[in-house]
Amino acid sequence: MKIWSREMREISEGEEPTVKVNGGAHPWQSAAEAGASSAGAGPGGREAGREPAGRGPAGGRVPKIGGAYEQRAGSGALRLRLRRRRRKMAATEASDPLLMLGVGLIEKDTNGEVLWVWCYPSTTATLRNLLLRKCCLTEENKLLHPFVFGQYRRTWFYITTVEVPDSSVLKKVTHFSIVLTAKDFNPEKYAAFTRILCRMYLKHGSPVKMMESYIAVLTKGICQSEENGSFHSKDFDARKAYLAGSIKDIVSQFGMETVILHTALMLKKRIVVYHPKIEAVQEFTRTLPALVWHRQDWTILHSYVHLDADELEALQMCPGYVAGFVDSEVSNRSDLYDVFVNLADGEITIAPLAKEAMTMGKLHKEIGQLIVQSAEDPEKSDSQVIQDISLKTKEIFTNLAPFSEVSDDGEKRVLNYEALKQRRFPPATENFLYHLAAAEQMLKI
Repeated sequence: MKIWSREMREISEGEEPTVKVNGGAHPWQSAAEAGASSAGAGPGGREAGREPAGRGPAGGRVPKIGGAYEQRAGSGALRLRLRRRRRKMAATEASDPLLMLGVGLIEKDTNGEVLWVWCYPSTTATLRNLLLRKCCLTEENKLLHPFVFGQYRRTWFYITTVEVPDSSVLKKVTHFSIVLTAKDFNPEKYAAFTRILCRMYLKHGSPVKMMESYIAVLTKGICQSEENGSFHSKDFDARKAYLAGSIKDIVSQFGMETVILHTALMLKKRIVVYHPKIEAVQEFTRTLPALVWHRQDWTILHSYVHLDADELEALQMCPGYVAGFVDSEVSNRSDLYDVFVNLADGEITIAPLAKEAMTMGKLHKEIGQLIVQSAEDPEKSDSQVIQDISLKTKEIFTNLAPFSEVSDDGEKRVLNYEALKQRRFPPATENFLYHLAAAEQMLKI
């Protein structure tokens, strides 16, 4: 089984990611605590006080309907201004320390007991239980997972776990996990920072130094240490996180069937990916949103989900998603997916209820051939493959645009289904364009 490449890649041309930041109550607080100011026990205690509430950068939004491509590209000057603004917003996300939400410490002692030891700021019991479940310390006779990440109710979590060496001052601890929660998707950034925090805890055996570094990054975006390494938030561009996976590796495994994944993502269907190794699941799932680069939306990614009632409830509130599981039992949960990817066996299955919307035709064959030809070209990078797919996607929306009209309220464009039927596309193409319009909220209500 291939583990997908972590090599950082940038798109040399074309669209750049638009950053979206979610507001709302601090996820490490209860609803009653949100917005309140109080002090806790401090870095040496079980619960520390909360930092002052901050505001992340305002996120832009890429228009979603087909006609929006023409509207957005009204003039060369407008395109240039929008591109510069998106680039500035992506850079702002990379350097904004207030995207971090909290830090926590989980320990496994010599008696085999796993404890939630410390966090800043205070956290809810629900989030604490979820993070305990995500760290590998609570699993019996399982391999150590050095780094995992995922999303729960629009909060990203990043967990680095280490084994305590005999030379450490932590004599009664065998393993521990450092947990960071944040508003943004950037595994490489938070993996780097949690590694630094781990080295500090191994050396000092107290959360105090970790607290100091966390506050430094929270307030200044930087922490420096000759012993443990330096961290600069601005060094981790969000665009690189979006492009860290390999589309070419996915196509290498699934060939023409990659078009099933592309179609499911275009129609905002529910994709579930299974593999017994969490590292394989995460590297595969994080790459899939790049197949619909025009949306630049990684909020659909839920790379590490357990078959837990609360997690599944949160997942099913999402209209479409890419969800990763390591429990083979998920294959029997057809209520969770429209498309099921058994990554271990290299198989893709379309659920019976989704087959009508996912009917394949000539258009899908063209898209599949383009994806395969581009991915198999040794001269092309992954970013160039993404660009080729994105150009084909724009062509699809261009084909849909003539069949849209301004809605009665004048607020958006909607599909004129009669005009679409009169065009007499092949049935599979007409069906796809109709469901695409539905996914883009272009149907008349």
